[in-house]
Amino acid sequence: MAHSQSGHIHVTSRDFEPRSDPCTVLQADVPDVPLAVVEEILLNLPAHQVVRVCRLVCREWKELVDSASHWRERCRREEIQPCDASRPPEDWRLFYFITKRRRNLLKNPRAEDEFNGWTIVRNGGDYWTVEDNSIEIPNHTVPKYFVTSYQLCLKQQLIDLKKEGYNAAFMDQVQPHIKISDWYAPRCDCGSEYQICVELLDQEKKPISTFEPEKVFFKQWNDQQWCEMTHIFKDYGPGVRFICFTHGGNDTQFWAGWYGIRVTNSSVEICPVE
Repeated sequence: MAHSQSGHIHVTSRDFEPRSDPCTVLQADVPDVPLAVVEEILLNLPAHQVVRVCRLVCREWKELVDSASHWRERCRREEIQPCDASRPPEDWRLFYFITKRRRNLLKNPRAEDEFNGWTIVRNGGDYWTVEDNSIEIPNHTVPKYFVTSYQLCLKQQLIDLKKEGYNAAFMDQVQPHIKISDWYAPRCDCGSEYQICVELLDQEKKPISTFEPEKVFFKQWNDQQWCEMTHIFKDYGPGVRFICFTHGGNDTQFWAGWYGIRVTNSSVEICPVE
C-alpha cells in the first residue's frame, strides 16, 4: 500500500496481486530462523509493511505472506470476521485490507455541521433545515437530522473514489461491494414522501449502475418511526470512478414550515465481497 505525503494510505491493485520475487539475491543473507518464528514476527508488523517489504526478502517469506492462513490469523487476532462465518472470503488478504479501510465516504451524514459537504439540489417551500432528533434510531445515537419542507427538497454528495484512496485498477479488478444506507422518518402529524437515488458513475460522470427505488409515502398520523433504506451494488463492471448520492422529499399537505420527511445517518461504504 502506498503512502501520500499527507500520510493517507491508498489501496492499489499491487497490494493484492501475486508478485515476482526480485529479491531472491538476498536469500543468502537471511538467517536460518524457523518459519513459525518468522510468521509470528510478520504477524506483529504492520500489514502494509509485510506486503510491500517483507514479502520481497526471500521465497519462504513470500510464501508465508501470500498464504491464506497468514491473513486469516491476522483477521482473527484483530477481530475482523465475515458477517456470515459459514461463508469465508475467497481472498483473506483482500478481505483484511478492505475491512480495515471500511468507512463512511459521505461527509457530515448526521447534520452535525449544518449542510457542510452537501450540495442543495432542490430547496422548495421554506427550504431545508436542521433539527434536534428526539426519536431513537435502532443501534445508533443520532442527535440531529435534516428536514424538508412543503415543496421538494433534495441534497447531494459526489464521492470521488480516487481522492478517497480507491484507484482505477482496484475498482476495475476487485469490484468491491458498495453498500449504501439511509435513515428516514416522517412527522406523526403530517403526511410526507421520501426519495433516494444513488448512481455509480464513470470518469465522464455518466451512470454505470443506478439504485432508485419507488418513492416512499407516509400518511398523516403515523407512528413517526425511523426506517432504513439499504442497497448493495454488486457485479457492476469496470469503470466506476464516482458515486453520486441524492436524497430528500417533502410533506404532502403543503404546511408552511418543516413538516416534511427527515433524513440522517446516511452512509456509502466500500465493502469486501463475502
